[in-house]
Amino acid sequence: MANSGAAAATATAPRHSVTVAPGTPVTWRRQVATDDLSSYVDKPHVPRAELAVDREHPNGSKGHVTGGMTVLQQHFAFFDRNNDGIIYPWETYEGFRAVGFNMLLSFLGMIIINGSFSYFTLDGWIPSPFFPIYVRNAHKGKHGSDSEVYDTEGRFVPQKFEELFSKYDRDRKGGVTFMELLEMTEANRNVMDFFGWVASKLEWGATWLLCRDDRGVVTKEQIRGIFDGSFFERMEKQRRVGMKEYRQY
Repeated sequence: MANSGAAAATATAPRHSVTVAPGTPVTWRRQVATDDLSSYVDKPHVPRAELAVDREHPNGSKGHVTGGMTVLQQHFAFFDRNNDGIIYPWETYEGFRAVGFNMLLSFLGMIIINGSFSYFTLDGWIPSPFFPIYVRNAHKGKHGSDSEVYDTEGRFVPQKFEELFSKYDRDRKGGVTFMELLEMTEANRNVMDFFGWVASKLEWGATWLLCRDDRGVVTKEQIRGIFDGSFFERMEKQRRVGMKEYRQY
């Protein structure tokens, strides 16, 4: 079936724009977004410095303050609880608690995140015993085997974001399940990148735990909001007003 679909795709598209190789089934299983995305997002291949845009949100997250930061920095900045540009372990813990994780998972998140990323975001070579993460150097903490939605400077690439769903949300339900996320992390693995393999699975596993609905699906909009941190902000506000549907994990 995959080969016949690949052949059909090859036959109906100009050769210079074919995205499926008939002799390579993986290109059929993981299809890129070939519809006219540019009708919704201007130049979707161009990385956006401050806005996490997609076809449904061509102007980014409504009401979300970017603060002149890259999208990756905005993701980090939610955990900078006192807005001084530095994330200490206790702030990471507080951020996890603020969005609904229990004490154990928040503690583990604090240990893993600050223990893993602190050194790479420092300005110098000498480690700090306080394990701070510097928001201004967030791009230095970008690891391999990821989705590549963030580029190496922390900008947001709309085309790559849309590919998460064209490749893995094959039944077009508007989100991804745990098994689809697992398949994605396996597909994104770079050779010998052991740290990236583990980091990617932990990050997406935490995303699924936090966001999944009764179907076990994390929606596209939730994931987009996690990339720019706006979903974290909404979660914290909703928890503060006591909305009961946000469970603790």
